[in-house]
Amino acid sequence: MRKSRADAERNRLHILEVAEKFFTEQGVDGAMQDIAKRAGLGPGTLYRHFPTRESLLAALIQARLDELDARRAQIQAGSGDPLEALELWLTALAGYVTVFDGLPGPLREALRETTSPLAITCEWLVETTGQFLAAAQAAGSARPWVRDRDLVLTVLASAWVSDAVLADERSGDSLRAILREGWQTPPGHRSPSPAS
Repeated sequence: MRKSRADAERNRLHILEVAEKFFTEQGVDGAMQDIAKRAGLGPGTLYRHFPTRESLLAALIQARLDELDARRAQIQAGSGDPLEALELWLTALAGYVTVFDGLPGPLREALRETTSPLAITCEWLVETTGQFLAAAQAAGSARPWVRDRDLVLTVLASAWVSDAVLADERSGDSLRAILREGWQTPPGHRSPSPAS
């Protein structure tokens, strides 16, 4: 019995290792059967450990959540300016959600599908964003009607659009600036370009 548990854990870790390389190369839309084949396992073994693509993605990004949480703690400890802290957090969050091509899509779906294996991670992302946002709002640095959930969605949307065919190397920074500052220039005021 112990040997079979050890074998099962070895298979699970092997699948995660292969899937991480596969998703890094192919994006999150690659076929699950291709992951099983690359791992040298039958599809049944893969699906026993990870019954859905979302459960496999959840296991992979959970491992990276510790790094993001460490970055959160670092930002909270090091920045006395709530606006700067919020901006640093959103930048860290953008890095997290783009670890694999196509990851913003499943995360966006998990925000509304509470049964998704990714939902717990998404809830934590929203709650943590809310902490940074609330501090910025209390300081008068963020508009009071902005919601934590919407900020997470803007990060996901920006990451998704940055991969679009029309996007270039400046698109990501420009999109983040538009989302942060709004697209409408107040009357009688000209704001500098985000690239300047």
